[in-house]
Amino acid sequence: MELNAITEPLVWDTPMAVSGIVLIATFIGIFTEGVHGFHRTKFAMGGAALMVLSGQYFGFYSPELAVESIDWNVVFLLGGMMTIVAIMIPTGGFQSLAYRIADLSRGRLFLLMAMLGTAVTVISLLLDNVTTVVIFGPLIVLICQALKVSPVPYLLGAALLSDTGGVATLVGDPPNLMIGSAAGINFNTFLIHMGGIVLVAWLTILLAQKWLFAKELSVTPEQQDFSGQGEIKDPHTWYAAVAVLVIMIVLFILHHSLGWEPWFVAAIGLTLLVFIGRNVELDESFEDVEMSLLMFFISLFVVVGGVEQSHFLEYLGQFIQPFVESDLLLASLVLMWIAAILSAMIDNIPFTAAMVPIILGMEQQGINVTPLWWSLAIGVGMGGNGTHLGSTANVFIVTLSERLAKDTGDESLRITPGLWFRKGTPAMLLTLASSSIVMWLFFGFFSKPL
Repeated sequence: MELNAITEPLVWDTPMAVSGIVLIATFIGIFTEGVHGFHRTKFAMGGAALMVLSGQYFGFYSPELAVESIDWNVVFLLGGMMTIVAIMIPTGGFQSLAYRIADLSRGRLFLLMAMLGTAVTVISLLLDNVTTVVIFGPLIVLICQALKVSPVPYLLGAALLSDTGGVATLVGDPPNLMIGSAAGINFNTFLIHMGGIVLVAWLTILLAQKWLFAKELSVTPEQQDFSGQGEIKDPHTWYAAVAVLVIMIVLFILHHSLGWEPWFVAAIGLTLLVFIGRNVELDESFEDVEMSLLMFFISLFVVVGGVEQSHFLEYLGQFIQPFVESDLLLASLVLMWIAAILSAMIDNIPFTAAMVPIILGMEQQGINVTPLWWSLAIGVGMGGNGTHLGSTANVFIVTLSERLAKDTGDESLRITPGLWFRKGTPAMLLTLASSSIVMWLFFGFFSKPL
């Protein structure tokens, strides 16, 4: 994007209005799927088609730009990791691990949530949060089935904590890589600045979940002793898969240095696993890949790509600049909250892409934008917790709960948009409040030029 496109104020025009209307209509359809009975993927596909057609008519979008707007890294990464997990599940390894964790908790449900939350957060520091929930989602279901308790609090907690954990490192979330590349922030600097805030947010979410799910966590499990249960059916494939995951973790850490996209690491891991695991049947494994989920994201990227091409996101972002010039602390906090609210409604990657050139433009005008980078990272990362569509990890968890509700015939296991609003949105608001307090108390540290 050219600098004059940043420094010259954008004027509200027809493409912005059209793209905004299509976006709002699409999200209304997605959020109200329980009313009209159409699956959200159908509305996403319809919104994508309407965005391309209207964009071509008004001259701001085209089929070629729509294809370019799709983040294939997310799609292929999600598909690859879902296939790896599908290969691992029949081995019995997850079941064995589930029984061990359940036995260790001894019926103390909040301790179980804290243990799972710690594991999810730590892994999300190094792995993409989507990968984390793909691994932990089925495991949480197995643990809760063994304990005969609802998995909803733990599934929702895993999504919230994976989004939060990803904020801490440069490789934990795609927007972090975009911010780090634009601002020249290295891995260690990112961790030093974001680590403390993520720790506070982690504690905040755990305490919030204990309060929000007080009734569910007060239940006494029907079974508490699981010692000796959960035999691994296919040790060769299980341990081969674990070894492959360890290799993938190392490659995920090094992928930026190697010049590899995360999807390529997943592809290498999957390819290695299908050769090592002699009993792997690819047809059966591919059957467990959620194609409707992948199509949902492809369509969603197309819709948001049209909004980005119309410069609607830039139009919103330019109103931050006057605050930056008058009050840097206030501007940083405002950016954090705006980024969080918008990231709760749309994917955080396009919003980050729109904000990066705006912040770079202000930097070229001599403004100290260092705290804005940190505020942007916090906002787009933790804002994903606000709705069930706020991040890829959230949508996977919701899809998993829907499949579980369908298979068991128990609708209480379904994580609906309303349930997420009642349980997830308060957690997002609390983490933003705690992050704002930390930013305010240590603003001198966050505003120090890089």
